Amino acid sequence: MTKAEKVTFVIRTLQELYPEIPVPLDHKDPYTLLIAVLMSAQSTDVRVNQITPLLFEKADNPFDMVKLSVEEIREIIKPVGLSPMKSKGIHGLSHILIEKYNGEVPKEIELLEELPAVGHKTASVVVSQAFGIPAFPVDTHIHRLMYRWGFSNGKNVVQTEKDAKRLFPKELWNDLHLQIIWYGREYSPARGWNLDKDIITKTIGRKTVLYEYLKTRKPQ
Repeated sequence: MTKAEKVTFVIRTLQELYPEIPVPLDHKDPYTLLIAVLMSAQSTDVRVNQITPLLFEKADNPFDMVKLSVEEIREIIKPVGLSPMKSKGIHGLSHILIEKYNGEVPKEIELLEELPAVGHKTASVVVSQAFGIPAFPVDTHIHRLMYRWGFSNGKNVVQTEKDAKRLFPKELWNDLHLQIIWYGREYSPARGWNLDKDIITKTIGRKTVLYEYLKTRKPQ
């Protein structure tokens, strides 16, 4: 298969598997999504979805959030990890949203990246899922699969994002990044990987990845 044929195969397979694409983090508007994505760093979506209702019950907008102290926010979000940094970020960005944007979340990646504790990936998720603006946030699943599929060299997420944006049509980015995440979780995980269930990697996978996998499965 040529690279273009491989890309088409991936798109078609993912569309068949995930015609309806659930958004992993529960939220009701751009602000609650921003907070949820910020909280998900080095945590699981399941854990974040357990904690955000407790936080949003007290404050689901920047005006109420700044009424809480950093310590109060930290107490609530402790179970998601990195709570000192995240609580400061949540409190700080809520202040900035009120001062600079009348409490609204900006739609530009560059402006989002200026907010405390908001990196490129978080900003990309927000513009993509809250505003429908094409972006390709790269998480660990996408980074792993782009390498396994031979679409990127796996050196870093910056390069992986560039490669993904170059290979996939822009109008599909918002769906594709979510479809790849779900596929990675269900069929091509980092641990407990079963190649027989992973139809995409089995069909188009990088030869060295397939070789290494099969080598570890050979009887000694």
